[in-house]
Amino acid sequence: MNIGLFTDTYFPQLSGVATSIQTLKNALEQQGHNVFIFTTTDPHIGKGVVEPNVFRFSSVPFVSFTDRRIAFRGFFEATKVAREVQLDVVHTQTEFALGLIGKYVAHQLRIPAIHTYHTMYEDYLHYVLNGHLIRPYHVKQVTNSYLKSMDGVIAPSKRVEALLTRYDVKIPIKVIPTGVDVAAMSADNSKDIRQTLGIAADDLMVLTLGRVAQEKKIGHILNVLPELVTEFPQLKFVIAGDGPEVETLEEQVERLTLEDYVIFTGPIKHEAVGSYYQAADLFVSASDTETQGLTYIEALAAGTRCVVYDTDYTEQVFDSHELGRVFTTQQGIVEGLRYYLQQQRHPIPAKLLQKKLTAISSAHFASSVLDFYQTVIANYVKDTKK
Repeated sequence: MNIGLFTDTYFPQLSGVATSIQTLKNALEQQGHNVFIFTTTDPHIGKGVVEPNVFRFSSVPFVSFTDRRIAFRGFFEATKVAREVQLDVVHTQTEFALGLIGKYVAHQLRIPAIHTYHTMYEDYLHYVLNGHLIRPYHVKQVTNSYLKSMDGVIAPSKRVEALLTRYDVKIPIKVIPTGVDVAAMSADNSKDIRQTLGIAADDLMVLTLGRVAQEKKIGHILNVLPELVTEFPQLKFVIAGDGPEVETLEEQVERLTLEDYVIFTGPIKHEAVGSYYQAADLFVSASDTETQGLTYIEALAAGTRCVVYDTDYTEQVFDSHELGRVFTTQQGIVEGLRYYLQQQRHPIPAKLLQKKLTAISSAHFASSVLDFYQTVIANYVKDTKK
């Protein structure tokens, strides 16, 4: 099958969406399919760099998210490319420029188009004039308008499915949790990571990883650290990644006099992510806006227990305390971290971990998406014959 993935966000940009797309692409290719990425230009890609099966279209930084891009042309060029590679299905990953281009391509080639709804936009309205310009009902209107002529939509979690149902979306909705490249998370350079960060062998490393932004609620974790470092003086909290909230969090660390216990890594390369998880004794996330929990399953794939905010998605993943614990309050963060810190470095039982890794693997993810493609294509052909 020839599959076109249309996205405004792709490597070298670092995000959960970019990682999800790369994971899907690689897994589908491993199963014998051809995957073509239609995305934006990026200033971090050197001139003359060849990216097989990746087609980039002129773009500019996106308002309020200047580290993200949005294309301003490409409808006709993308259609020409799609015809040449004989796409069988369009799979959009954004509701913005490349998503609209993908819909146009599908219409011109008379092939089905499906969409993955990655982002709960209602959780991000504060980025646009502090939430005074765009309201939740605007999001509902835009979502319905975008999905109206699509042939199906993938929800990465039950939470997203519930949102789309509340929006009264009429097209078929399929819940398919995002998978993870287990092998990539198993690459272990953890000793080098700990040494670089100045973390001793007997220190207890607690990690949070991803875009350092307001919605990740990292400040909530910092607020409970004074209580924990009194009990566990060897604790080191590592904030891995970059983003607009770094300076604010650094100031919070100073106010709480936590300079000896908190480490900011700055930007990290995607290929190093697995080693960071491997280096950590625990992974923690206070974000309540996750739609697919990618960092959670990456941490588990590296064999690292998690303490994360409770959502519908976490119920599917953390069904045993051997894997992780969830919380809804700041005291819950303390209790969850304390529970594992008291155990020191007790590994996840191998049999339990292997069972979980099978369920969250990229191969299982790709197979589920492929099944949906085939269902959508069959229905599309049936409808066109009516």
